[in-house]
Amino acid sequence: MRIGYTLMTEQAGPKDLVKYAAGAEEAGFDFEVMSDHYSPWLDEQGHSPYAWSVLGAVTQSTERVELMTFVTCPTMRYHPAVVAQKAATIQALSDGRFTLGLGAGENLNEHVIGQGWPPANVRHEMLAEALQIIGGLFDGGYFNYAGEHFRVDSAKLWDLPEQRVPIAVAVSGSQSVTRFAPVADAMIAVEPDESLSREWDAAKLGPPSRKIAQMPVSWGEDRDAAVRRAHEQFRWFAGGWKVNAELPGPSGFAGATQFVKPEDVAAAIPCGPDVDQIVKQAAEYEAAGFTDLALIQIGGDQQEGFLRFAEDKLLPALRG
Repeated sequence: MRIGYTLMTEQAGPKDLVKYAAGAEEAGFDFEVMSDHYSPWLDEQGHSPYAWSVLGAVTQSTERVELMTFVTCPTMRYHPAVVAQKAATIQALSDGRFTLGLGAGENLNEHVIGQGWPPANVRHEMLAEALQIIGGLFDGGYFNYAGEHFRVDSAKLWDLPEQRVPIAVAVSGSQSVTRFAPVADAMIAVEPDESLSREWDAAKLGPPSRKIAQMPVSWGEDRDAAVRRAHEQFRWFAGGWKVNAELPGPSGFAGATQFVKPEDVAAAIPCGPDVDQIVKQAAEYEAAGFTDLALIQIGGDQQEGFLRFAEDKLLPALRG
């Protein structure tokens, strides 16, 4: 299983993210993923720079690691034709190291354009159309499209990279797996659910593809401080994605998680300096069929220490 590092735009500013990207490559991570938000989940996280500008800079501060959006919503805040142009540009800048991670989005980020928030089935319809548009533009030449949700009029990507941009799609259940596995190159999920991996490979009707997951950790020499930090900044995860996708802003996440206790967070997220605890939880993803796992270190001011810890202890333990 390849081990990646998460560039969390919700907990660090743009210059720091570029610095951490270079540090993660030097520490030995295999790939790096970047969140793409307009807003953090909680006020305590405190950041949300524009991911695509940061990615452009990261292509120049790194040389080896694969880069990926984790994930971009190509339906409301961004028109899919514009997402295709951005992805092609990042692929060219990175010399073929980029994978476009896509998902159906969250109200948190998409409501800002003032067009409401559609129900899940409509969001999946929009994502399916977006994939057709992005794929059509990646094919090259002029492209036209008339669907229920999107239109494209004589669009063309003038700077197509030599290597076509692979597309990974975030899924959460059988409905999304069945719909998107046949048209995507890789799967994205956040839980070690073996059934998702099995259903994805069956729906692909071909050899098994990449399956990419993400796992938060709160490393720190002081376990109590690591638990407090995880509770302060990452308690938003407790509602699950079906709930989280519907909440409109940080105040909503704060209200929805007001009764989540530090011990609840510590039971779900490895906290403190124990390498074995992290390895044990990561092994659950490998057992569930995932080929790639991106780690999130919670806390914007903890990244440099975490990268040293990863280089010296964590990555050798995970690979061993």
